[in-house]
Amino acid sequence: GILVFSRRLSNRAIVDIGHYLKRRIAFLRQFYENASKEFAERKRKIELEEPPFVPSYSEDPEPAFLEEWVEADDSLHTLGYACISMLAAALHLYLMTWESELGQPAKDIYKEYFRKGGWFYGYKKYFSEEFRIYWEKSPVNLLLIEEIVLVRNLVQHPNSLSDKTAYSSADLSKLQHPFFVNETEKNLSSVLDKGEQTWLFPPTVSVSFENVNTAFDAIEVFCAWLEAQNLNFLKNKNG
Repeated sequence: GILVFSRRLSNRAIVDIGHYLKRRIAFLRQFYENASKEFAERKRKIELEEPPFVPSYSEDPEPAFLEEWVEADDSLHTLGYACISMLAAALHLYLMTWESELGQPAKDIYKEYFRKGGWFYGYKKYFSEEFRIYWEKSPVNLLLIEEIVLVRNLVQHPNSLSDKTAYSSADLSKLQHPFFVNETEKNLSSVLDKGEQTWLFPPTVSVSFENVNTAFDAIEVFCAWLEAQNLNFLKNKNG
């Protein structure tokens, strides 16, 4: 993986860590795109009543092939959950690799931040305190990256046996305006005067083709920005 490759070469040169991250994201992009086609096509055929989903006459008020449609829709969500989880894992490995390259351990000094806020918060503190690299200056909204990490935790540790994962009330109080929510559920919410969003019920984590690709782009842009800051630090450090 990224971490092993970096350690193997760290004594010889500064590794282009971003190259390996981009390769990983490119793999996830094509994996999601190719794997999602079958499920999306099944939904389309059911909605347009194309073979083999041509309904026969029935007085049952329930739409024909509803179970098959729901199964395909749940499959798309599960695929999206898996890709977001792997994306968050790639980001974690990326930060661990840079910690190794920079030669200053993070978790010993900042273990309290890692313990209380998780690894993303711990590394955010580490980079700001040790190298004066402030993530808020990145071209990417950090709330989206934090939500990517959160979604990974939610789908890895679900709170019910449902095929779809829902945000908790605590999650919604932190996020204010969650990104991975479909338009139908957004329309069931209301925005208060202070910009806070309230919900009739906790929305499900909805990973669509559009927002999963936005997530890929966000991590790629953020890591390219961070790599530039890190390389600049090493350049100045080495004279």
